[in-house]
Amino acid sequence: MCMNDSELSCGIRYATATVRDRKSFLQILHSISDRYRTHIVCFDAEKMAGRRHAEMAIRHAYRSFSNGTAISNSSEMEALLYAAGTRQCSAAVSFGLHEGENCLYVCCCPDSPGAWEALASCLHFNPEPSGEISPEKAARLAALFAITADELEATGCDRLQDLVLERVALLDVSK
Repeated sequence: MCMNDSELSCGIRYATATVRDRKSFLQILHSISDRYRTHIVCFDAEKMAGRRHAEMAIRHAYRSFSNGTAISNSSEMEALLYAAGTRQCSAAVSFGLHEGENCLYVCCCPDSPGAWEALASCLHFNPEPSGEISPEKAARLAALFAITADELEATGCDRLQDLVLERVALLDVSK
């Protein structure tokens, strides 16, 4: 990725997919990515605090490549690192797709109608769920991002997404 923030043009869609073989599925995505000269990143929606989380991870990944401060050698992995708020690739991989049933935020950077059309062969695009975070998902996000009960109490339970986004932004500080 070498675009600056003003040139950032990514499409983000919500999708589901059944992945029988993760490696083969990723090869399909890379083939589509190469064919349409775009980057495709799939975020596990169950570990994301909504669309803004995916947008912010992509934006920070682009910025890190533009500034020469990227941790990884691929834009896709860099976006997953930001989504997870960690420097550890092994932890970030869990924020991508996995074998079995997947609910995903799929990002295509730069946006490409042809890539979206090709992706429809392996993904089912669906309306994005409401922005409301269930108590189960809130507990999962708090554990994933080490958000304490004290933080939630101090900021208000409805600020969980903001606390997660803060963790994403803090990755720049820990580099």
